[in-house]
Order: sequence, then C-alpha cells, then structure tokens
Amino acid sequence: MLRIALCDDEENARDLLRIQLEKLMDESGDEIIYEFSNGRTCVNWLTAHPGEVDLLFLDVEMGKENGMDAAKKIRAANCSILIVFVTGYTDYVFEGYQVDALDYLVKPPSPESLKNVLLRAKKLLSPQSEKFFVLKNTEGIYRLPIDDILYFYSDRRYIHLVTVLKTYTFYGKLSDIEKQIQRHFIRIHQRYLVNSDKVTFLGCDYVTINNPASEKLPVSRNYKKEASEKLARVLLSDTPF
Repeated sequence: MLRIALCDDEENARDLLRIQLEKLMDESGDEIIYEFSNGRTCVNWLTAHPGEVDLLFLDVEMGKENGMDAAKKIRAANCSILIVFVTGYTDYVFEGYQVDALDYLVKPPSPESLKNVLLRAKKLLSPQSEKFFVLKNTEGIYRLPIDDILYFYSDRRYIHLVTVLKTYTFYGKLSDIEKQIQRHFIRIHQRYLVNSDKVTFLGCDYVTINNPASEKLPVSRNYKKEASEKLARVLLSDTPF
C-alpha cells in the first residue's frame, strides 16, 4: 500500500492529478492521504512526520517556496520519501537529480506515466526490500529506512524503535525482530538490539550510540562475548560482520 501526498498551489491541478491517480489505484489499497497547497506547509508537515508518507507528487512552480527548494529541505530531513516532480517545464530536470527524485513528469502527466511511477514506487518500497523496516501501531503503518534506525529496545510486550528524530512504539518481540533484521544489527542485551553502524564506542559493559546525546546502552554479561567480538570487528575494519 502506498501512502501518497500531493503538493501544488493550483487547486485545479491537484484535483486533476488526484482524479487520475484514483482511477489507477482503484482497489489496490493505495490512498492519497494528504494534500498541500504550498511548499512551506508541505515541508513543515513532512519533516515533523517522518515515515507517514511514501510518495510525494510535488509541483515545481509554486509561490514563495518553489518545489525544488521544498524538495531539498524535505530530503535533508527524510531520505526515504519518494519524490516525483510534476511541472509544466523541463528546466529543472537536472536539479531533480540533486534530491534523488524518482521521476519528473510534465503536466498533464499521462495515465501510463503515472502507472509506471506507482509500479516503480511499490517495487522500491516493498516490505521484502532490505532497505526498509515496516511496523504497525495505533497511529498507522510506518515504512522506515533501516539506515535511520539507531536501536530497538523492549519493554514488556512492546518494542520501541529509536531514530534520531522520533521513537516508534509497537507490539512485538525483540527475538522476532532480530531474526527479521539481521544485517548490521547486534543483540547486546536481553532488551536491546543495536544498529552496529551507529555504534561509536565499545566499552566494557556499554556502547555509545551516534546520536546528539551520545547515548550509552548497556551490554549484558550473557551477550557480552559475542556482541563485543562482532562490534569490535565492525569498529576496527569498517566492514559488516
């Protein structure tokens, strides 16, 4: 399921694009969940809600905050959202590569080009992709880049997924997550599973995580030997264990 947002300062253009997309989505489960009429509102909302939108159709020619400027700010805070520029001109095509745009569609986009974009987006954001971790909680469904995850920790029957920007809480078992997300992640404690790429220091009984607070996480006796060996290998060689 794709969660889609549209941003265009022309209401008629937004309406037309929404109608075209709705015809293509039909019974696929995809949905347009947000519409923005200016770049500034779009940037502020998406920056404050990472992981809640998968695909953004963004107009380039807008008022105070044009689409290209908005895209650069969005990309600085969110590396996972897929951005598709929709515009009446082709002058910005090369700039689009700077923000890793998925595509660049000239208005009005054809049904075939929109269909192609949706198919490509679904392939890139597939739950089977090793680049993302998908979770569901009372707020909804989140698809988060694995590279953004600092660590997981368990608290009774709940799991907390921690990133620099936000902590996501959901029901689950840490052992199940450990099996699901093996690459780069190391169990250091009964309650902690860390992204080895985010560890900056390995101490006798703790590790330091690469976040603004330089957070320390405990390494328990039961996991110390195996965890220390794997983390030391990563820290010394800069290669996956």
